[in-house]
Amino acid sequence: MQKQNSLHISIKSFGYHRSGVPKEDDAHGGGYIFDCRGLPNPGRSIEYQFLTGQDDRVIRYLESFPQVEQFYQHTLALVKQHADAFAERGFEKMSVAYGCTGGQHRSVYFSERLASDLKTLGYHVSLDHVDKP
Repeated sequence: MQKQNSLHISIKSFGYHRSGVPKEDDAHGGGYIFDCRGLPNPGRSIEYQFLTGQDDRVIRYLESFPQVEQFYQHTLALVKQHADAFAERGFEKMSVAYGCTGGQHRSVYFSERLASDLKTLGYHVSLDHVDKP
């Protein structure tokens, strides 16, 4: 069910050691940047080196750690609360970015998941993986 508003949520994944924090494209701006580097890193294992946060093996690895789910639920709650307030006030744009070391595993996983959940909630969402190979 599509929300009756024009709020567009731009979601990005990035690597702190590659592109750095993405610049906001909009004069209004507003949103969040979440740092995933405190979570288990699949990129440290050779078996995940050439995979991304969209691959089932990486997803299973990340989801095997309770702190990953806890982190996600916290970020989802913050973003949803913020998005609902922006939509109610008639704002048109909001941004969310997840960063990890290289922008390939954790940040991609979280941004994909958030985009899917927000679309399910009826928000207009765009997704950009800035550093994904």
